[in-house]
Amino acid sequence: MNKHILVTGGSGFVGSALIKRLLSEHRDILAVGRSDVNLPVETVKVSSFSELGALGQRLGSVDVVVHCAARAHIMNDDTVDPLAEYRKVNVDGTLNVARHALEAGVKRFLFVSSIKVNGEHTSPGRPFTEEAVPAPEDPYGISKYEAERELQALCAETGMELVIIRPPLVYGPGVKGNFASMIRLMEKGLPLPLGAVRNKRSLVALDNLVDLIVTCVDSPAAANQVFLAADGQDISTTELLRNVANAMGKPARLLPVPSGLLMLGASLFGKKAVAKRLLGSLQVDISKARELLGWQPPVSVEEGLAWAVRVN
Repeated sequence: MNKHILVTGGSGFVGSALIKRLLSEHRDILAVGRSDVNLPVETVKVSSFSELGALGQRLGSVDVVVHCAARAHIMNDDTVDPLAEYRKVNVDGTLNVARHALEAGVKRFLFVSSIKVNGEHTSPGRPFTEEAVPAPEDPYGISKYEAERELQALCAETGMELVIIRPPLVYGPGVKGNFASMIRLMEKGLPLPLGAVRNKRSLVALDNLVDLIVTCVDSPAAANQVFLAADGQDISTTELLRNVANAMGKPARLLPVPSGLLMLGASLFGKKAVAKRLLGSLQVDISKARELLGWQPPVSVEEGLAWAVRVN
C-alpha cells in the first residue's frame, strides 16, 4: 500500500532529504512548513505549527505524519528564556500537529526527536539505549523529552500509533553548524591540537537517518516504539577529522596534544562545554532497530563523510 505521508519541516536539512527519498519511490507526499520547499511536491505554508488552519481538509487523506520540524539546537542561545522558546515550537507546536493528525484520523505519527533526550555523554563501553533513563541537560534536550512524554500520553489515550527516533549529530550534504565549521577548518589546512583524542562518538549520516525513517513509516513492528539512530560505527574526534581530510584529498594537520591539557585550557577560557563535545564520548546502541525492524545503515561513515564533503 502506498501510504500518503505528510512531512513537516520539508525545507529543512532532514525534511528535504526525506522528501527527495520519498519522491524517488513515487510516494504520495504533502509537505508542511514555514518556508518554500522548492521540490516538486504539494506544499502547505504555515506561519507556525501552532496555527494549522491552512491545512484545511488535506489531513483527511494522510496515513502517516513525519514531524521533522523543530527549533534546532542553538549554541550560546542568548534569548531571555531559552527553554520557553524551545517549548513553543518543540512541545506546543508538536502537540498541535499531533492533535490535528488525530482529529483527521491519521494512523501513525513519527516524531524525529534527539539523542539529547538520553543525555550529553556516555561512559566508555556503556552506550545509550532506548531503555536508559532519560537525562536531558540543555533546554533543547528538555523540550524534546517533554514533547515525547506528551505525545506518548496522547497516543496512549487515543490509539494513534507513535514512533520516536532519536538521532545524534546528523551530517550530510548541506550540513550546517559545528560540523560545517569543522569542514571549513580542514579545508583551510589549519593545524589543530586534536591528534590524540581517543573518545568514541556515534554520528548518523543523513541517508542513514532517512532510511530509518522510511523503514519506520512502513514497518508494522515500529508502532509505539522508540529507536536510536546511528551509523553503527563509532569513531574518535581524531579519526573523524582524518576521515574528513581524506575525503577532501588534503593532509590532516593534527597535533597530538593530550586531552587533559586541552580540557584544562578550554576551562580557563570558558569553553568547557565545547571541549566536552570534542573530547568526550557519546555512543549509541542501534541493536533494537536492527533486531526489531531488520534495519541496517546502508551508508558507511566513510561514504557519508565523502558525500557530505563533496557537496558542501
